[in-house]
Amino acid sequence: MAGVKSDIEIARSAAKKPVLEIGAQIGIPPEHLAPYGYDKAKISAEFIRSKRGGRNGKLILVTAVSPTPAGEGKTTTTVGLGDGLNRVGKKAIVCIREASLGPCFGTKGGAAGGGYAQVIPMEDINLHFTGDFHAVTAAHNLLAAMIDNHVYWGNELNLDTRRITWRRVMDMNDRALRDIASSLGGVANGFPRESGFDITVASEVMAILCLATDLEDLEQRLGEIIIGYRFNKTPVYARDLKADKAMAVLLKDAMQPNLVQTLENNPAFVHGGPFANIAHGCNSVVATTTALKLADYVVTEAGFGADLGAEKFFDIKCRKANLQPAAAVIVATVRAMKMHGGVAKEDLGRENIAAIKAGCANLGRHMENVRQFGVPVVVAINHFTADTDAEIEAVKAFVTAHGAEAILCKHWAEGSAGIEDLAHKVIALAESGSAQFSPLYEDELPLFDKIETIVKRIYRGAEADADTSVREQLKQWEDAGYGNLPVCMAKTQYSFSTNPHLRGAPVNHVVHVREVRLAAGAGFIVAICGEIMTMPGLPKSPSAERIHLNGQGLIEGLF
Repeated sequence: MAGVKSDIEIARSAAKKPVLEIGAQIGIPPEHLAPYGYDKAKISAEFIRSKRGGRNGKLILVTAVSPTPAGEGKTTTTVGLGDGLNRVGKKAIVCIREASLGPCFGTKGGAAGGGYAQVIPMEDINLHFTGDFHAVTAAHNLLAAMIDNHVYWGNELNLDTRRITWRRVMDMNDRALRDIASSLGGVANGFPRESGFDITVASEVMAILCLATDLEDLEQRLGEIIIGYRFNKTPVYARDLKADKAMAVLLKDAMQPNLVQTLENNPAFVHGGPFANIAHGCNSVVATTTALKLADYVVTEAGFGADLGAEKFFDIKCRKANLQPAAAVIVATVRAMKMHGGVAKEDLGRENIAAIKAGCANLGRHMENVRQFGVPVVVAINHFTADTDAEIEAVKAFVTAHGAEAILCKHWAEGSAGIEDLAHKVIALAESGSAQFSPLYEDELPLFDKIETIVKRIYRGAEADADTSVREQLKQWEDAGYGNLPVCMAKTQYSFSTNPHLRGAPVNHVVHVREVRLAAGAGFIVAICGEIMTMPGLPKSPSAERIHLNGQGLIEGLF
C-alpha cells in the first residue's frame, strides 16, 4: 500500500533511548547492565539474585489460533499489549524469545513484532543479537566433539557407538544435514558412525538455558544430559565426559537475559528461543521470573497455536518454575478464521461470513483448551485493513457465545493507542483473581498416558499410536526414574492433527508417535509425532534470496 512504511522502516525511524535509561525505568542500576552498544544490554546475575523473594507481578500469556500462511501477529500483539499496559498506567515488561536465523532466512521471518508494535533494535534481534544462539550452538557441539574424541582415544566409558544419541546442531535450515555419516576418511578421523544435525532451537542445551534458574542450576542440568548408552545399555552423561563445566563456561553470558526496548521506549526482555513445534516454545525462566519482580505486569508469549506453545508453557514452564499465570490472550485474525473455514490465501480479500463462522471452530477449540488449565481468556482480534465490519462482528459474536470477549486491536497501525481496550480487559481479568491454574496432568501419570492425555484433551484425537519399541523405551525410562517428567510434543503447528493440511478443529484423528527422546537435563520427554522434522528445510524460494545490503549499507529484504 502506497505510503505505508515497512516494519524495518518504522524500526529505523524510532527514537531510541539509551539502554541504561531503559534499565533505570525498572530499577536496574547501570552497574548491573553490560551494554552491547547503545540499545541492548545483559542483566547481571548478581542483580537477578538480589531480586529473589518478595512479591510477583501478574503474568499474562499471549497465545494464538493455529497458524496459517495469512499470519496472526502473536508477537506483535504481545509487544502491543505491553505498550498498552504501560500507556494505561501499569508498569509492564514484555518477555519474548530471540529469533532463529533458520526462519529469518527461510519463510517465517523474524520475531520482533511488526508495525508500531515492535522491539528494537529489530535488525540485531533478528540476526546475531548478543550471540546467545551462537553460544548454545558452540556448547552443544563441544559436547559432540568430546564424545567422538573420547571414542577415538580408547572409549574408556565403553560407549556403544550405535547408541550415541547426541547429534550436532546449527542455527540454519539445512535438510541435507538431517542424517549424516561422520568420521569418514580413515583411522586418523575416528570411528565412522551414523549421526545428524538438529536446528539449534531444538537443542537440549537451548531448553536447559531457558529452564535453568542460575549458573549453578545450568551446570548441574548440563551434567545430566544423556549422550548415549553403553553396551550394557546403562546411560552415559555429559558429566562422565567432563564436558559440563566447559559447556557452562561457554554459556555464562548467554545465561543472562537481554534488555531492549519497544518502539514506545518500554522495557522488553528478549532471551532464549526454543521452537514450539519441536521444543517447548517459551522464553527463559530467568527472564520471566526476574521481570515478575520488577513489574506490575509481565506479558509473555508461547510459540505457535495454543495447542503447542500454550500447552507447553503451562505443562512444562509453569510446572517447573512454579509460575501462576493470571490471564491468557488468544490472538485471532479475520483472515485466519477464513482460512480455517476453507478459503484459499488468494481469496482472503473477499468478505466471507460463512467461512469465518466455520473457521471459528479453531478459535473455540483453543479457548476451551486454555480454560482447561484454569486460566481466564480474552480474544484479541488483530486488525487488518481488509477486514469488514461484518466479519469482525462475526468473530465477536462467536466469542461472546462461548463465554468470553473479543476485542478489536489496532496496535500494528496505531501502537499502544490501538490496544488500550485490550489492556483494560486484561487488567480486569488479572485483578479478578479468577485464575485457578493447574497443569493438565499429574507428575505421577505414566509417560504414554501423558502423551495420550494431550492427544485426547488438547488435540481431540481418538488416540495416540506408537510402535512397541517406543512404548518399551518409555517404560525403560520410567523404570530408570524419569517417569515423573512432563512431555514435550513435537508435531506440525498448522493443525490439531499431525496432518498440516487439516485445518479447523478436527476430531477423532490418530496421532502417531514415531520416536521419543529423553532430555534428562532439561527435564522432559520429547515425543516426535507424524512427519515433523527437528531440522527444517528451506522452501523453494527462501527469504535469503531477497535479503541484501543496499547502497547505504542497510539491510533490505529482512522484512
